[in-house]
Amino acid sequence: MKPFSLRWRQVNQWFFGGTTDNWLAALRIGLGLQLVLYCITSRADWLQMFTLYPGSFVTRDLTEALVTLGSTLVPRVSWFISAGEFIGFSETTILWVVWSVLLAAGLCLVAGIFCRSAAIAAWFLHLSAIKSSALLSYGVDNFTSIGLFYLMLSPLPDHLALDSRWRKWPTKNAQLQSFWQRVLQLHLCVIYFFSGLTKLLGSGWWNGESLWRALTRPPFDIVTSEVLIRGKYLFIPLGLGICLLETSYPIFIWLRRTRLIWLVGIIAMHGAIAVLMGLYLFGLIMAVLNVAAFGIDLFRLHGKKAI
Repeated sequence: MKPFSLRWRQVNQWFFGGTTDNWLAALRIGLGLQLVLYCITSRADWLQMFTLYPGSFVTRDLTEALVTLGSTLVPRVSWFISAGEFIGFSETTILWVVWSVLLAAGLCLVAGIFCRSAAIAAWFLHLSAIKSSALLSYGVDNFTSIGLFYLMLSPLPDHLALDSRWRKWPTKNAQLQSFWQRVLQLHLCVIYFFSGLTKLLGSGWWNGESLWRALTRPPFDIVTSEVLIRGKYLFIPLGLGICLLETSYPIFIWLRRTRLIWLVGIIAMHGAIAVLMGLYLFGLIMAVLNVAAFGIDLFRLHGKKAI
């Protein structure tokens, strides 16, 4: 048996062995683009989502009351509105300021300007927005928040950011780059494994019923029922294939020979979801997280490895 000290050195080397910051650049740019698209697509309904009495059943006060049952420390949009009204600004003005700052943070992340400040602001404002509209949120919002959380804590800026190129800020050490990439990789493995396991425990993915319901439930019923009926015999193999792809993700994504296959398979799965159900932002964020975690090394890009 290997002595404990040797095992500890191996674990330490695995987490802190050092790597380039290419993965961080991919994560930063991808999340910045995700935020920009989120702001653009939600602009028309922004006031309707967050004003106190917009004339709809699901109002901000109802959503935030449900959120605070779990914890009163969860950030929410009402914090900004209360602060703004205290100094004389209207609710509408504050809501548009929040939207504008979130959009600006996304643009800064894409360009790599004020990376750390932009990442912190983006994470806090985005988390506040999704918690204040929790009844209208779905998986894309949670995964975007997860990505922003890791980006906020990661050693910014990367070598492709304008902060590094124009302001001559030094690239952070390679050990921290390696650690945060490992944490993101492990998090994705846990997510996919339990997602696949949960599907296997039910009968819907064994008989194709879950896929049918997902593709026929409004407002995600983009594909017509006639087309789905013609392809009904594909539901069972596709459902089981998805379960296999997800549950085996923590194994085959680490192996060099199978990593590309599983990475392409996972991205193709999310791409199909985006096209068939109209969940384009969900497909984008999952592609960004997977490419940043496991895909960049496959391209053998020459990043800047700090000492």
